[in-house]
Amino acid sequence: WGIKLNMSSSDSDRHDQMSEDDLKEGLIEGEDMSEEDEGEDEFAGYIDDENSEVEELEDDEDLPEGDANMPQEEDDDDFPEGDDDDFPEGDDDFPEGDDEEAAGEDLGEGDEENVQVTTNITKDRGAMNEMLAKEDLGIIHSRIQETIKILSNFKELRDPNKKRTEYMNDLKNDVVSAYDYNLEMVELFFSLFNPTEAIKCIEANEEGRPVTIRTNTLKTKRRDLAKTLIQRGINCEPIGEWSKVGLKIYDSQIPIGATPEYLAGHYILQSPSSFLPVMALCPQPNERVLDMAAAPGGKTTYIAQLMKNTGVLFANDLKAERLKALSANVLRLGIKN
Repeated sequence: WGIKLNMSSSDSDRHDQMSEDDLKEGLIEGEDMSEEDEGEDEFAGYIDDENSEVEELEDDEDLPEGDANMPQEEDDDDFPEGDDDDFPEGDDDFPEGDDEEAAGEDLGEGDEENVQVTTNITKDRGAMNEMLAKEDLGIIHSRIQETIKILSNFKELRDPNKKRTEYMNDLKNDVVSAYDYNLEMVELFFSLFNPTEAIKCIEANEEGRPVTIRTNTLKTKRRDLAKTLIQRGINCEPIGEWSKVGLKIYDSQIPIGATPEYLAGHYILQSPSSFLPVMALCPQPNERVLDMAAAPGGKTTYIAQLMKNTGVLFANDLKAERLKALSANVLRLGIKN
């Protein structure tokens, strides 16, 4: 053990008389005896000298207990006894010896082949392959337009080695792939319309249907209603020239079904397609009309509107629970006949 000593002046003189050989042998360590240090009266260093009166501590038992400068081993008694859950014996997670060697012994060469990683790739692989197998929609739509162009001028644009039925079959298959229709539905469209009209009908079905309302001319005019709705922040315009009462709503800052005009019966939310049966019936004032499927009241109130609240209108429906909505719309729109 090297002990750090503060030596007196007499010891310093004795130290100066030591030879360089003793310094080389390491009897005095940790100090560089330069010329500048020879004139100092005191010095501090680590020495290990046979002539030193300090006894070497060879045994750990000679060390004083509780010395803060000496490292002490932790006692195993600090850990709770019998806690097998925290430190299980023989746990594979804590192999004895080198970790890599223990891990190599646990997993043999034959076991490496049996190791499988659980993922969701296999489960969804069928759907992924199906998506990747689908052709690009842009290419399909281009091919549909090209086929329609050929069928519209079949004699000049056709391929001599390809029949018209082959073109039609290719067109139907492309429509099925592009619009996700079943083949029976596509064949129905092509049996009702020519190829150009059938494609237009299918494309129209893909567009979102706008919100439309019908003006109740028994209480207001379409022009006045449109002006009022625009002032309330509702962007609307007439459906078309074929209807004098319909309005198309593009966007609105307030709910369409909660405006004062709606509650007062100035309009009703109604699809333009339901205008057509009433326009085809063309009811006249003072007539007797029977509506067999009246609920929720869109066509019934339109019939009464064209009859100008005259004559007699019978409104029936198969389901009694639907008559509540019918009665509410009849009262709100002011139907009296």
